[in-house]
Amino acid sequence: MNKVYTSAVVIIPPLEKWTSIQEIRKIYDRNIHRWMPHITLLYPFKPQSDFSKLESLFSRTCKEINAFEISFRKFNYFYHGKQKYTLWLDPEPRNMITFLQNKLLEIVPDCNDVNLQKNGFTPHLSVGQIIGKSNLESIMKILQDNWSLLTFKVYSIYLIARENQKLSEFKIKKEIYLK
Repeated sequence: MNKVYTSAVVIIPPLEKWTSIQEIRKIYDRNIHRWMPHITLLYPFKPQSDFSKLESLFSRTCKEINAFEISFRKFNYFYHGKQKYTLWLDPEPRNMITFLQNKLLEIVPDCNDVNLQKNGFTPHLSVGQIIGKSNLESIMKILQDNWSLLTFKVYSIYLIARENQKLSEFKIKKEIYLK
């Protein structure tokens, strides 16, 4: 089974929690029309044609993991070189997200691309791309000063996919519940 960039496994905040995230993404995130607000667990992932087969395997694993609460208190960033940054919300606690991701990787160990990043798997919710360190610092300060704690319970993970076309959007294809 190969991997594709048209599918992923993610945590998605409940729709009623999107407003403050989307207000920021409208200004700073060039990917707002492709991706819903999410925390990536596995990407790239298996083709959508494999989802039914994987759903039962993932369900078995997820039924052993209790639903858990996460909060977004602060912003953080990744540095990509050449004054390019990705701005993101930092979920707390990270350990439950990492545990969940590790359990899913046991089923599809070749879908570990996000673990191969410089600092390994870092749970995060991207809100934008910023150019320039001073620009990043001032934007982060403004956002942090105006941010209100956002908390929600993670009850499920989602298998999402999009068409292999330039402007296609990711859509939820499967929802798999935690215990």
